[in-house]
Amino acid sequence: MEAVLVEELDEEQQLVRRHRKEKKELQAKIQGMKNAVPKNDKKRRKQLTEDISKLEAEMEQKHREELEQLKLTSKESKIDSVADNISNLVLENQPPRISKARKRRDKKAALEKEREERIAEAEIENLTGARHVESEKLAQILAARQLEIKQIPSDGHCMYRAIEDQLKGQECPLTVAALRSQTAGYMQSHVEDFLPFLTNPNTGDMYTPEEFGKYCDDIVNTTAWGGQLEVVVKIELIHVKCLQCLVTLRALSHILQTPIEIIQADSPPIVVGEEYPKNPLILVYMRHAYGLGEHYNSVTQLVNTATENCS
Repeated sequence: MEAVLVEELDEEQQLVRRHRKEKKELQAKIQGMKNAVPKNDKKRRKQLTEDISKLEAEMEQKHREELEQLKLTSKESKIDSVADNISNLVLENQPPRISKARKRRDKKAALEKEREERIAEAEIENLTGARHVESEKLAQILAARQLEIKQIPSDGHCMYRAIEDQLKGQECPLTVAALRSQTAGYMQSHVEDFLPFLTNPNTGDMYTPEEFGKYCDDIVNTTAWGGQLEVVVKIELIHVKCLQCLVTLRALSHILQTPIEIIQADSPPIVVGEEYPKNPLILVYMRHAYGLGEHYNSVTQLVNTATENCS
């Protein structure tokens, strides 16, 4: 029984020490997050405050639950210890066995360690990974133009949904389905303008008329999306793996008779359809937005939090 009590005291001391260490690590992480956000960016500072409160609350709850679990397992250990002593009196020659309570604790500790490692890896990726770096660059580029990203769902229709969102600001409502249908129709009626730029990704050969027809059918009937940017000019500025992904926005600019500007993190903005005099539709192209890679978002006017709070 004394051994059990000593073990419980050791576990409690270890838990308290670990909690102190985790709190120090969290404070260091929070300081790093604060340093990464400019003090004059009130909107992001507000979001940062919310994120910090959430992290602190989660840690407090986690520590509270671990202390409660330790108390619970301590009671179980005492019961198991009494049962083990009785069993030892009866079965002295039986080899020692690990108690069920110990197995439960070991299993719980292993799962908790694995969960903490996954969280730590995710936090490092969020703060230093390509997605975070790209987002920071885009935020600075857009803020200089009094713009900010408007999130578009990643459902295979993102480019068309971003165009649809931008058209609402020009009082030209067109649905995703209508944009897809008109794009395919325009390309099929201007085959010579687009076929030379479409190649089979497996062979590198130019599309056959049959493959071109299927490509247009997929635009209408699937979640295939057009991908990146200008077909004829500025190709050297484009971060894209496949030339056939360069076609669709060019077709859309002709259909809408409107320029389409695409903002990227590591290259100057590209404008498709510069020959049209209207204000451009503005999209944001992200290479690292999701696990699957490329994604389009729309933009909206940057909210001036200082002015908004005074009004």
